[in-house]
Parts: sequence; C-alpha cells; structure tokens
Amino acid sequence: MSTVKTKVVRIGNSRGIRIPKVILEQYHINDEVELETKEDCLIIKSPHAARKGWDSTFKKMHESKDDVLVVSDDMANEFDKDEWEW
Repeated sequence: MSTVKTKVVRIGNSRGIRIPKVILEQYHINDEVELETKEDCLIIKSPHAARKGWDSTFKKMHESKDDVLVVSDDMANEFDKDEWEW
C-alpha cells in the first residue's frame, strides 16, 4: 500500500481531486468510480468488476465443448494419484 498526497481543487461549486495517471491505469479507472465512506476514510474504487463476463464465456465454452481439462490424467504426479481427494 502506498500513500500519495494530492490537492483538492475547485470544480464549479464542487471540489475534486486529481488522480495520477499511473494510479488510474493500475486500477483500471476510466470515466467512473465508486465512492465508499468507512469510519474516517474515503475509499475510491474502480467500478470494474473482476471476472465480469466469465459466466457467459464459460457457458459458451461448454456449449461449444471447448471446456475440456488442460491437464490429462496421464500427466498426474504422485500427489495427484495417491493423496488428492475431490
């Protein structure tokens, strides 16, 4: 975790902050953010949902029978054969 100081600037009747480009890129922030308050903190989060769209992609893969295991049983090691339980 790192700390960056930035100035609060006037934007019309409101106030805003400038977020450095490197931080915007790191957290995939484009045109919109989510603001959350927690105790004495203001949390700015990207609305980008991790794994968004994976469900539909997996469903399409299943329908096209493209959801096969990458590792076959003949590639299993001793742990896989003797100790692993599903």
